[in-house]
Amino acid sequence: MTLTLDLIRRLPKAELHVHLDGCLRPATMLDLAREQGVHLPADTPEALAEALFVRNADSLETYLERYVYTVSVMQTPNALERIAYEFVLDAARDNIRYVEVRYCPALHVPAVSLTEAVEAPLAGIRRGEAETGIVVRVIVCALRTLPPAVSEDLARLAVDYRSEGVVAFDLAGAERGHAAKDHARAFEYARRHGLFCTCHAGEGDGADSIRQALLTCGAHRLGHGTRLGEDPALEEEVIARQVPLEVCLTSNVHTHTVPDVAEHPVRGYLDRGVAVTLNTDSRLMDRTTLSDEYWLAHRKLGFTGAEIERVILNAVRGAFLDEDEKARLITQVEADLEEIP
Repeated sequence: MTLTLDLIRRLPKAELHVHLDGCLRPATMLDLAREQGVHLPADTPEALAEALFVRNADSLETYLERYVYTVSVMQTPNALERIAYEFVLDAARDNIRYVEVRYCPALHVPAVSLTEAVEAPLAGIRRGEAETGIVVRVIVCALRTLPPAVSEDLARLAVDYRSEGVVAFDLAGAERGHAAKDHARAFEYARRHGLFCTCHAGEGDGADSIRQALLTCGAHRLGHGTRLGEDPALEEEVIARQVPLEVCLTSNVHTHTVPDVAEHPVRGYLDRGVAVTLNTDSRLMDRTTLSDEYWLAHRKLGFTGAEIERVILNAVRGAFLDEDEKARLITQVEADLEEIP
């Protein structure tokens, strides 16, 4: 396979780590801001995209400040439905066949109820699925900076909608100084009631944060996991269990987790047998697409065509689906990969 960006765009792909509130269309943000009386840092789509593009944040915390603007226009059911619908259309344009999108419903309360904060995006997702044919599932995020009791409320909310398209529970937000273990009860509730779990870890803090996510919170996947290599024994555990890493190359540069894509440890992780997946994290703030992330991995880290297919299949196999659904998705993606010259 001779790799080009065009070819990568044509490959069937799956994405496991992307934030709904990081993927708004700038033009939509301006529409919603006018409707809701919200002030934004720019008044044209081009200028707004530039204002929200993160270049040189000095930390994860600085990077996350941009989300204040996107969340500010996500405060009505209609806004949430529209944003989710457009998210699905944009994913389909990048030839994504399966995607799990995550967000924190608590960030939309009290403007909307928690119930509305789940049902409105699910309605938009269903509309987008019907038009595009791609499969979309939702991950409910709790935030490390909110009280553990809120995380438990969100875990219960996620469980309530597990038959409506919610497949997992996550913990996100500022990592350093906000231990995942404090939210262990929420993870335990989610797992006990049949939900999968993932957890942001090893992005804004070190390997001990990853250890807590995996061993204390029981995460089935690791969000980012960038600093896993700091603990070789833990890395061996991740390899032995085949716990997928939800790697986000561009985002890791923008959060100052790594200095440059070329220095990202994912090359070594893949070589040593970690179940690596590639993801965007935030299309708007990182000005990227999933195809762009695969192209970066090829250009900057030497991922071959065979390795890119391997990573695509890692993502499909890591999907939070039941075994029958997953088997069908794997079969379809494998067949489509074989058809591409």
